[in-house]
Amino acid sequence: MHWSVWVPYTPPMRYRKFGKHGVDVSEVGFGAWAIGGSWGPQSDGDSVESLAMSLDMGVNFIDTAAGYGGGKSERIIGHVLRERGSQNVFVATKTPPTAGDWPPSPYDVADDRYPESYLRTNVEERLQCLGAEKIDLLQLHTWTRAWNRRPTPFDSLRKLQQEGKIGLIGVSTPEHDQNSVIDLMRGGHVDAVQVIYNIFEQEPAAELLDVAGETGTGVIVRVVFDEGALTGKFTADTRFAEDDFRNNYFAGDRLIRVVKRVEAIRSELEGSRYTLAEAAVKFALAHPAVSTVIPGMRNARQAELNCSIPDLPDIPSELLAKLRRHNWRRAFWYAGKG
Repeated sequence: MHWSVWVPYTPPMRYRKFGKHGVDVSEVGFGAWAIGGSWGPQSDGDSVESLAMSLDMGVNFIDTAAGYGGGKSERIIGHVLRERGSQNVFVATKTPPTAGDWPPSPYDVADDRYPESYLRTNVEERLQCLGAEKIDLLQLHTWTRAWNRRPTPFDSLRKLQQEGKIGLIGVSTPEHDQNSVIDLMRGGHVDAVQVIYNIFEQEPAAELLDVAGETGTGVIVRVVFDEGALTGKFTADTRFAEDDFRNNYFAGDRLIRVVKRVEAIRSELEGSRYTLAEAAVKFALAHPAVSTVIPGMRNARQAELNCSIPDLPDIPSELLAKLRRHNWRRAFWYAGKG
């Protein structure tokens, strides 16, 4: 009789230091915007299966926000973590400013958009939605450079930190001015920053990422697929659901322009072992200051594919140099076109 040897399953995940904060996070984290809404039809069943698969594949970092379905994303995450009894999963969420311009106007006052009483109330709401006693990382969901000389909201957040309500403190960058957080890192105001960094948007590599490395700031990379474009699945005829925010993001001639540039990148990858999506993630991870990349994962198959990418070999320097040439200075797209 021959006995089979049981070999424990080892997820294909790699882990990195989250800045200087003594936490190891998965190179691919779970971006939870889509499971809250705004990306077209999304069933709760697919959302739960996607998150479960991600955790099975070794993900231990989840990023969500109050604005993702008005707490729906947070509630799904809390439900899944409680059902699984998952331990050592690092959950980051975000508090938006009070009602007003997005991103904040240069004339806005920090204490009006992030007053302490509001921050306290909102943090309690985040805790309730997540079903948690403490938020591992609380991020301010946008910022303005105008507040850097007197960044008073962080005084309130440090109080909440001392009270044990939150662990680390961060900022999710305003899309049009990501470098506005550089002074915050140098001043020791933030423990982490969430930035847009991808093959098209490479501005953070000029200074922001290096400053993060120098200051020990954790770096969360969002929009690594340029809202889906860098997966290579779009064509000039792609149409989005009525409630999908990408109708605005890819308004006018933007989609056609993006598709042409994506095809040029696809040509660069011919003969390599990488798909477009794999190259997009490995490109972002090539910078040592990056802690984790958080693509959205709407179903179990997407989760399986994305969470397998860290196990691939790093991009060779010659190919990395070619991808860097696709830096695209297209300015601020999020406000739509018209």
